[in-house]
Amino acid sequence: MKRITLFSIMSLAVFVATAEHRVLCVGNDKLAIVLPDGKIDWEMPWKGGTHDLHVLKNGNILAVRDGHVVVEVDRAAKKEVWSYDSAKMNGNDGKRVEVHAIQPLESGDVMIAESGPARIIEVSRTGELKKSIALKLDKPDPHRDTRLARKLENGHYLVSHEGDGVVREYGGDGKVVWEFPVPLFGKERKDGHGPEAFGNQAFSAIRLKNGNTLIGTGNGHSVLEVTPEKKIVWEVHQNDLTGITLAWVTTLDVRPNGNLIFGNCHAGPGQPQIVEIEHDSRHVIWSFAHFDLLGNDLTNSVVLE
Repeated sequence: MKRITLFSIMSLAVFVATAEHRVLCVGNDKLAIVLPDGKIDWEMPWKGGTHDLHVLKNGNILAVRDGHVVVEVDRAAKKEVWSYDSAKMNGNDGKRVEVHAIQPLESGDVMIAESGPARIIEVSRTGELKKSIALKLDKPDPHRDTRLARKLENGHYLVSHEGDGVVREYGGDGKVVWEFPVPLFGKERKDGHGPEAFGNQAFSAIRLKNGNTLIGTGNGHSVLEVTPEKKIVWEVHQNDLTGITLAWVTTLDVRPNGNLIFGNCHAGPGQPQIVEIEHDSRHVIWSFAHFDLLGNDLTNSVVLE
């Protein structure tokens, strides 16, 4: 088992990992692949950050540029080979649009969650609108309507609504078939983005093989596993991992061995930006801490084999 060593330099907790993960991520205006030793293996300038990243079967990268343009990047050539501008296409010209979730589909089409227009669309590579469903929102906001969203194997859509603090599952016809309000656990809301803040601004949700839903609670500083009956059966909170303080919990990834990897954004220097734990024991297997290289806004990442 890989070990994590915790030591202190100038009162900052620094995590040293012996894992072998390479990480694709965006930080400090660069799209990069970072090696286990912290060296950059590949990079290109990136504008506007991104809240979703995918590696395609051909090795190219699907990401969001400028907050609303979905692009495919040829990794070898370091250039865009396809793009779709949600702020201009399929009825959105002149509207404020933000894109926080994208997904390549088996058909070759691309799913896009559009905050502002409050819809999920599927578009072809020629830009043709293939499908559109309206999203339910209690507190509409072009910046906070959605964070991550995923189309499920059954054709449904699992959507994290940051502003509402709710995860909703939509059927293929757009009707809400399940929803889970992220609890505040009896605590008061606190403004901010770092560990001092608190809320329930849901960032991510994935459907597990057992039918449960795993939720990254954003500034709730936690990961929750919830049954279809909406019972929390497993959880990790802000100070449950020795030597680690959770801040804005973002992306989720369940590895083939059952380990859980999740993003820890806005946690500040000395804290890991990505953490891997063994599910049952919650033992920390690996952490990724490259604050100087990538800054405090590493929201999304893909751990590569």
